[in-house]
Amino acid sequence: MTNILIKKFIKNPDDRTAYGMLGSITGIICNIFLSAMKFIIGTVSGSVAITADAVNNLSDTASSIISLFSTRISSRPADKEHPFGHGRMEYVATLILSIAIINVGIEFFKESLDRIMHPSALTFSTVTFVLLLVSIGVKLWMYFFDKSLAKPLDLSVLNAAAMDSLFDAVTTSVTVASLIVYVFTAHSIDGIASLIVSVIIIWEGISLVKDTVSPLIGGEMDPEIADRISEIVKQDPTVIGVHDLVIHSYGPEKTMATIHIEVPNRMTLEEAHAVADIAERKVRRDLGIVLVAHVDPVEINDKRTNKIREQIEHILKILDPALTFHDLQVTFGEAGTIVSFDLVVPYSYTTSDEDRVMNQVISLLREFDPKTECAVTIDRGAVEDIRTK
Repeated sequence: MTNILIKKFIKNPDDRTAYGMLGSITGIICNIFLSAMKFIIGTVSGSVAITADAVNNLSDTASSIISLFSTRISSRPADKEHPFGHGRMEYVATLILSIAIINVGIEFFKESLDRIMHPSALTFSTVTFVLLLVSIGVKLWMYFFDKSLAKPLDLSVLNAAAMDSLFDAVTTSVTVASLIVYVFTAHSIDGIASLIVSVIIIWEGISLVKDTVSPLIGGEMDPEIADRISEIVKQDPTVIGVHDLVIHSYGPEKTMATIHIEVPNRMTLEEAHAVADIAERKVRRDLGIVLVAHVDPVEINDKRTNKIREQIEHILKILDPALTFHDLQVTFGEAGTIVSFDLVVPYSYTTSDEDRVMNQVISLLREFDPKTECAVTIDRGAVEDIRTK
């Protein structure tokens, strides 16, 4: 069934909008079917529990509608108000669905506590039992269906929808298991089993929120992507090193990056500009990422400058191998030597750690030359100083 729907409605395997639309519309249809079926049976049988579950499926329909609209909006091109496109709407919709999952877990948790504190006999009905099995089957199919759609292009909104369906199936399965145990043993495990499941649902919902909020507020960049960008830029033999790589995501299909490229200071402005242009074109061609390259001139032929560079490298290796530096500028004068550079520290460093290591570096450099004046800037670079020579 899944493959049939994908072949019929997905014409382009790279079309995120088509995958999102198919998953959302299918979710709307399935949830409306479950809601209508439960509402009719609940009304005819007079079961308040079944009618309440029908309302729950109706709220799931609302979640699918949110997914549908977010898919449409995220596919819109850039405009005056949103020059980087609307791709982050996918993250917003995923966040809403994640919060909905947490809400389900909280409500289930409260209901479980009530069942534990006020236990009551369970009522077995063949109609109810069959209805629950049908609901589990539909929700499990929706889970696998959404997972199949989400996998090729890593659609976060469909992954969230899939988890929502899975948790619905799990909660209903707990009810079925409790009924079976009660029929054969006359013991009710409904409350305790439901409580355990509710905690798992809340935990998974919080995990989804964390995963979704991270790209919205600017989370850690993908190290593989960072390495690929650095490798492409360093393919040019004139590039000495790269640093300060920052990647900005404006949605799954809109990524921008900035990077500093170190080149020999003997290069002309036109030559250095050509190096940056070539790097930007290659990254966009190979990775689909819009790169903006900044060129830093580096002195590589002056023996005195190279000696100071070696001294700094030696000092940092002794203090902490995780420390790196870049943008070294050295000015030699009659009054002394002025040395300036950016010192890259790990994110784990506190402000006191930064002050300590900066003072240590300056003191040790002055031991080599007491007349050295240092201007050190602390940098928490996303990518360390990577040299090719």
